[in-house]
Order: sequence, then C-alpha cells, then structure tokens
Amino acid sequence: MGLTVIQKSGERIRLIVGALFALLLVSPTAMLAQITDASAQARHNMIPASPSLPISFGDLIQVDVFDSPELSASLRVSSKGEVELPLGGAVNVQGLTAAEAGAAIAARLKEAGILLDPHVTVLIIEYQSQGVTVTGEVKSPGVYPLLGNRSVMDMIALAGGLNENAGRVASVFHRNSNDVRQIRLNVSVQTPESIADNNFELLPGDTISVSRSGVIYVLGDVGRPGGFLVEHNDRLTLLQALALAQGANQTASFGGTQLMRKTENGRLQYGLDLKKVLKGESPDLLLADGDILYVPVSYKKVYSLRALEAMISVGTGVAIYSLHP
Repeated sequence: MGLTVIQKSGERIRLIVGALFALLLVSPTAMLAQITDASAQARHNMIPASPSLPISFGDLIQVDVFDSPELSASLRVSSKGEVELPLGGAVNVQGLTAAEAGAAIAARLKEAGILLDPHVTVLIIEYQSQGVTVTGEVKSPGVYPLLGNRSVMDMIALAGGLNENAGRVASVFHRNSNDVRQIRLNVSVQTPESIADNNFELLPGDTISVSRSGVIYVLGDVGRPGGFLVEHNDRLTLLQALALAQGANQTASFGGTQLMRKTENGRLQYGLDLKKVLKGESPDLLLADGDILYVPVSYKKVYSLRALEAMISVGTGVAIYSLHP
C-alpha cells in the first residue's frame, strides 16, 4: 500500500516537472511570436511613401525578408547612399525605387550565401530629402513625405491646416528652378477653377509657403482700438475697419481723422473726413496691410458733452428739491 502511494507521488512529480519544462520551452517561443506580431503590426501602421520615387540620403526604409524576421529591419540610408543589413553587410540603394532596392538586397543575401532564394520587399517609410516642405502660416510646419499624387491643399492638411493668421495665397517653389507659382486658397467654397488651379503636380523637394494675413490698426477715440487681421488677405475698407473697432465714440473728431500708410519712400500721412465718407460724399477707401487709422478726440465735443451733463445734473437736482419742500 505504501509502495503504491510512493509510485503515484513519483508519477505526479514527473508530470509536474515535465509540464514546467514544456512551459519553459514554449514561453520564449510564445513571447517571440508576440513580439514578431507587434513588430508586424507596427510596420503595418506605418504609412509608406510613394514606391515610384527614388531613395536618397536620410530616407527610412522598411526591409521585410519573407520567412526570415531576423533579417527584417527598419534601416536609415547613410550619407553614402547605403543601408547596413543585419546580415550581409552594406547595400547601395541610392537612386533606386522600392522595388529595385528590394531586388538589390535579395541579390546581396543570395550572393553572401545567407539565403538560397530570398524574397525581399521594401517600403519607403519616410523621405528625408524627397519630401515637400510646408512653411508659413500652418499649424505644424515641417517636411512631409510626398505620398503619391498630392495637391497643395493635401500637403497643407498634412501640416495641420491653416492657422488663424493665414492668408489666402500659397507660393510653391521648385528646388531646382526659379519658377514660383501662386495658388489661391479658397478655404470656404471650392470652385472648379480653384480645384483645377490647385491640382498641379508637386515634385520632391518642393516648398509650399502660406502667406500671412494683413493687419489694420485702428487707434484713437474708438470703441475698441487695436490691430485687426484682414482674414485671408481680403481688403478692408475704411468704414469696415471702423466697424471692427466698434465705431467712433461721441467725442471723436471725424474731420481730423488721419490715415498713415507705409510706402517705399517712408510712411505717408493722409487727412480724411469720416463725416463725408459716412454721407457718401467721399469714397470709402480700401486699406492696405499695415495701415494705421487714427481718429482723434474732439475737445470741443468733450467740453460740450460735459456742460450738457452738468446742466442735466443741475436740472435733476432742482426737480428733486421742488418735489420735497
């Protein structure tokens, strides 16, 4: 009886030890599979750039060797135009497309005797020198990869869109040319003309610069003096700028209004009569970026207003006194 119990206990111990040993063997494999799956998922989430563009210095490429994850890696192209493989040494990929780079890496692996028949795919994850630079009044200026056939508005959207100071004009500069193209940014309503104007071919190395809106300054005896953005470079008139400043106060001198404008020959000063503009007897002038509109105080109106207030105060006091003899 005692011998039977000991034999059964020994069998249980052997089973437990065997299970633990199997778990130790399986766990690293399972962990490696999880890591491989996570790496594959991360590579899947990367947005590849256009495979037709040539690879250049600084670009980041993803090399995947079929059925050989230990040979797959994300590689940065060196200043010599080479990538260093995990096994097989350096391969020159300068000027090659993604498909051509995959063939060159496969040839190197086969030549080095690492694989008999390697199947290699290459994705260009990031173009360092072949992207499009987006600068100016956008939310996130920077260099963005040219993913296929992108329009100017597409690249601006990649840069986070226009900020609150953006103008309505974007300039496109080509790297190897003095040609500059001006694009009108119709952010509110797209027309067939604006879509056609926007959909021209962007090239690697192009720069898109979004202009800044103009600023008009209204100072003096107005409701809210300050600087006002001319949204998307729309021209403001004299009366529109005055309206943004919540109009002139009761004590303002309409006839003494001054307009200061910066020119190539210095700042010029013009006298204006707002009363005539309000009556339509003088033109409502268009203001330019940087113009300063100054509405002075009429001290005659100030004194008259204070005298009127004093008279009203005295009259009110007499009326109250007469009601309470």
